[in-house]
Amino acid sequence: MQLTYSEIWRGIDNLAETKGLSLSAMAIKSGLDPTSFNKSKRLGSDGRKRWPSTESMNKVLEATNTTIFEFMELAGESEPHHFTIPLLGLAQAGRDGYFDNFGYPLSTDNWDGIDFPFMINKNVYALEVSGNSMEPAYRDGDKLIVAPDSEVRKGDRVVVKLTTGEVMVKELIKKTALHVDLKSLNPQHPDIHLKANEVLWMTRVIWVSQ
Repeated sequence: MQLTYSEIWRGIDNLAETKGLSLSAMAIKSGLDPTSFNKSKRLGSDGRKRWPSTESMNKVLEATNTTIFEFMELAGESEPHHFTIPLLGLAQAGRDGYFDNFGYPLSTDNWDGIDFPFMINKNVYALEVSGNSMEPAYRDGDKLIVAPDSEVRKGDRVVVKLTTGEVMVKELIKKTALHVDLKSLNPQHPDIHLKANEVLWMTRVIWVSQ
């Protein structure tokens, strides 16, 4: 069951109240524009409903140390609902036979799965981190939920597969028709400058589940 428009905004209002924050203060604490959660911005000029982005939700939950299950309670979702998202080890993602050239799974029949309380997008899947090479951003056992059909923008954390088969998780610094610049999440590892034709596919990390 997906949270409704009203439930999500109710959850945001209740979260701010629970943490003793105004909506603007909570947005700033989350690294967002101060007006991100203003009630006046919840409808467009044409009357269409405006939903908070997945990235914004992820940031506010992280900043307020709130789990998705706690947020669902604040939103008024009394009964837990679970959806299964396909799960693959990040180390396996570099092997042939798992993905097409656009980052979509060829088949998830032999994948594992993780429970998630709401359905984000039918094409999402999860990659499990192993080792400590991405600390402190991601730790061993973290599940990176990614969406291959999402737009990738500067500053996004992305999973990148190179034509060599290597798979890495980085932050996108810049992407042009000729080059891709990536920032390493672990400060002990150097940033990477690639030719665009060295990248087979790039997909955005939209959520992290521990």
